[in-house]
Amino acid sequence: MTQSNKHFNTQAIHYGYSPLDSQGALVPPVFQTSTFVFPTAQYGADCFAGKQKGYFYSRISNPTLELLEKRLAQLENGEGAVVFSSGIGAITSSCWSLLQPGDELIADMTLYGCTFTFFNHGLAKFGVKIKHVDLTNLEKLKEAITEKTKLIFFETPANPNMRVSDIAKISEIAHQHNILVMVDSTYCSPYLQQPLKLGADIVVHSMTKYLSGHGDVTAGAIITTHALADKIRVEGLKDMTGACLSPHDASLILRGIKTLSIRMEQICKNAQRIAEYLTDNPKVETIHYPGLVSFPQYELAKRQMRLSGGMIAIELKGGIKVGREFLNRLNLFSRAVSLGDCESLAQHPATMTHATYSAEERQRHGISDGLIRLSIGLEDVDDLIADLKQALA
Repeated sequence: MTQSNKHFNTQAIHYGYSPLDSQGALVPPVFQTSTFVFPTAQYGADCFAGKQKGYFYSRISNPTLELLEKRLAQLENGEGAVVFSSGIGAITSSCWSLLQPGDELIADMTLYGCTFTFFNHGLAKFGVKIKHVDLTNLEKLKEAITEKTKLIFFETPANPNMRVSDIAKISEIAHQHNILVMVDSTYCSPYLQQPLKLGADIVVHSMTKYLSGHGDVTAGAIITTHALADKIRVEGLKDMTGACLSPHDASLILRGIKTLSIRMEQICKNAQRIAEYLTDNPKVETIHYPGLVSFPQYELAKRQMRLSGGMIAIELKGGIKVGREFLNRLNLFSRAVSLGDCESLAQHPATMTHATYSAEERQRHGISDGLIRLSIGLEDVDDLIADLKQALA
């Protein structure tokens, strides 16, 4: 059951695990332990020295976490993976491992609020220069690259305004200069988009979202080559941040991954219906959704994404005042941050997920004050549309 030539759904359920290796347990056991016993003193010494494969402390490695990492690497067409206690833990640990004072990081114009803050108020304090570039414009990217550029980071689609960047072309340009490319693919999950196949070096996920899928876990992961995974594990997770995932949370994500494809198929189907409904609503001034022909990067989204995703961004006529009234009138949509759950969520980025930006920064980075972000869930789509309709009335 662990062969790598199976299809996505089969690998999501079976890859890396055989029940006969665990006394016939159909579901992988949870190794809920902080430390492991060494059979001999020399065994322990060899583990610490890297000469002996084994486990000695769950912050470093654990069988449940290892299975999750193997499965993620397989689903993303990578070699190795490292799991973390949050998505931002995955980003910070990776950047601490890959960058040093004097390096330059090129980041897209639009980023999740905590990523933006880490780059500009975290890394920047330690001598890493941050350049924000519109990565939908490849000429601007070429102009921004210098001999000090070591990493290019972007989200696609971007949180919250849905901008789509060309992974293949950005990676091609970066590799001409020996620059690493790191893509936050949280909005898509491995089912909708696989950045490593398109040329990226590292893909990052907030597994809190679609990979878990049930709103009961906080977790993150990076998937990359064996060499980079080992570097990030040792220099980022173990020695620097300690942003380690618990075995119990890892087991919940393994469970969530089993239903990833069917959840994403239905969520995307719901989102497409809702986006089309909102397009025809006179109260909606602008709608950002990759599945609409009117979306500026519709063709690119079709090329690098299997489906158009479950996230929709809208701007209502009347701006922020009307947007707040709309949010307060919603009944079925819950007012909450995060995304990718079975429940549909609605939030106002300027005062919630992206409040870490100043008003001037939001304007400069394409996040308007009136933008509303919708995370479409698994409720009946007719009920979701009815809720939107009454809130817009």
